[in-house]
Amino acid sequence: MLHRDNIVLPPEIKAIAPGTRLAGPAWTVSGHIDRKRTRDETLLAWCTMLSKAPAGHVIVCQPHNHEIALMGELSAQTLQARGVLGYVVDGGSRDTDLVLAQGFPVFCSFLTPADIVERWVPDSFGEPITIGTVTITSGDYLLGDRDGVVVIPKSIAQEVVTRTEKIVATETDMRRALLGGMDPVEAYRTFGKF
Repeated sequence: MLHRDNIVLPPEIKAIAPGTRLAGPAWTVSGHIDRKRTRDETLLAWCTMLSKAPAGHVIVCQPHNHEIALMGELSAQTLQARGVLGYVVDGGSRDTDLVLAQGFPVFCSFLTPADIVERWVPDSFGEPITIGTVTITSGDYLLGDRDGVVVIPKSIAQEVVTRTEKIVATETDMRRALLGGMDPVEAYRTFGKF
């Protein structure tokens, strides 16, 4: 059985705008700091990542650093135009006001004006990555909102949807009972949850 603590990304990864929601299959990217690369090399590598990102997916990036921004206005605009659903990074983002104006969902650990130029390159696409204690594989399903990001392994996604539908129905019935005056202890005993 999957342990609940191993599906939630670290709490410092948050949406850059409250109210942002994100849902879709993951496409993973990994990279590293390389200060020996030229401007041209780093920008071409970044553009290659943007070009490879599949429509209908959420990019999930493990940059292996907490120094620079791995998302900005032009990149967000490009990804959105290409049909990418959003971007989650265990690292930084920049151009926040411009990204917010676009409405492209970005979840990150921090904000900084420092960019990737002459600093960072991707080194793998579509391979498993780990963020915190969670290993993410391309095709796993991500859900993000104001509370954070949850990863649902693709192997159990259908089971999770079925169980979630039952839970939501039970909570709806319980909510009605509570609003109708049912005691919380009785509600818990009746519905088996709270």
